[in-house]
Amino acid sequence: MDDELIESDTLPLDRKSRLPGTGFFYPDSLDEDRAEERAKEAVEGAEAVVITDSDADGLGCVALIREVYDAALDPAPFEERRRAKLDGTYEEEYGEEADDEVDDRAESSVALLPSGPHSFEEDLEYAAEYLEEGTDVFVCDICPDAFEYIAEDLRAIVRRADSVRWFDHHQWDEELAASVRELGIDLVVGESDEECSTDVTLRSLEYDFDERFTELAAVTRDHDLWLKEDDRSDDLADFAYWTGGEEYAAVVGAYGVDLPPVVVEYVEQRRVEKGLLIEKAVDRAVEHEVGEWSVGVTYGRCSQNEVADALREQGMDAAVIVKPSGSASIRGSEDFERCHEVAGQVNGGGHPKAAGCMPDIYDDMLDYGHHWTTEGATAKRVILRAFESLAEEETEAADTDAE
Repeated sequence: MDDELIESDTLPLDRKSRLPGTGFFYPDSLDEDRAEERAKEAVEGAEAVVITDSDADGLGCVALIREVYDAALDPAPFEERRRAKLDGTYEEEYGEEADDEVDDRAESSVALLPSGPHSFEEDLEYAAEYLEEGTDVFVCDICPDAFEYIAEDLRAIVRRADSVRWFDHHQWDEELAASVRELGIDLVVGESDEECSTDVTLRSLEYDFDERFTELAAVTRDHDLWLKEDDRSDDLADFAYWTGGEEYAAVVGAYGVDLPPVVVEYVEQRRVEKGLLIEKAVDRAVEHEVGEWSVGVTYGRCSQNEVADALREQGMDAAVIVKPSGSASIRGSEDFERCHEVAGQVNGGGHPKAAGCMPDIYDDMLDYGHHWTTEGATAKRVILRAFESLAEEETEAADTDAE
């Protein structure tokens, strides 16, 4: 297949907003082979290993842990590469073979294994296989779906590690939490509507952190809990999304929320296209009345938080943003704080006002073709049905109370 068919950077904006990114079209087997090799390289010889979600909250935890171990990376090389990319001199200075993966292969004695809800089991397996005796292990900003899926690898890690600590703020089932703690793991779970994982890590580590880390946690919380009270939180979230985990951890570890000029320039440049993609998604939104709630449903490759903000401003209680990749983001408001319950019915989870899911509706590429050409019609229908189920439960509860 011609590479140009999956290279989305050359597509007109409208078509780009309807299709997933280039990485979607690479087979999982190739990604898994590469992920395992990189995990092995990172874990071998490390003093500590951090397995974490790769968003701003999870990477904020990495910055804190590296500060404790005096293992922070120098941000200067990352800034120099970022400047070269902005100036168009990157290939000239670093060679035609240079790419973002090379930028993200910096080495710290505290290894970073970027993960997420859909890859956590595999990443934990890599750590269990390659972890060296006496290494400290941290798991951050991730709640597993079920203990049985990770039990064997967790036991292997506990046997080999010097210590295992787990910092999170998602909603944990009591039985799941108890099972993890019974292995001897120090699990600390913060209140999901009050703390982000960076908050939990900050208060759990016995270390006198500089004020910049306290501020980093506060601003990260503003975005992760969708409080939207500090404009700088969008800068952190966007930077984490658009760059590699090593670069983000190095920069915020050194500067906190006061990002250096080259990073600010980079984020502002990327936001031009981001704004146009947001407009496309907002224009596609359709309002649905479900029980007492107004639910805005849309489709597109976009920044879900900003789209949800726009729909909320239009009076919608909840927003569903279905992505070309097949996943979906669900965002709530003061009038709807049950996003995690909706996502839980559709192969997902999260927080009361912010959750995500991956509907189990894609059996082959024909299903994805239908998904792209119908702008996520099946996924939208499945998620709306989950909202309807909650509405029916509320109606039944009200009828019972009336009796």
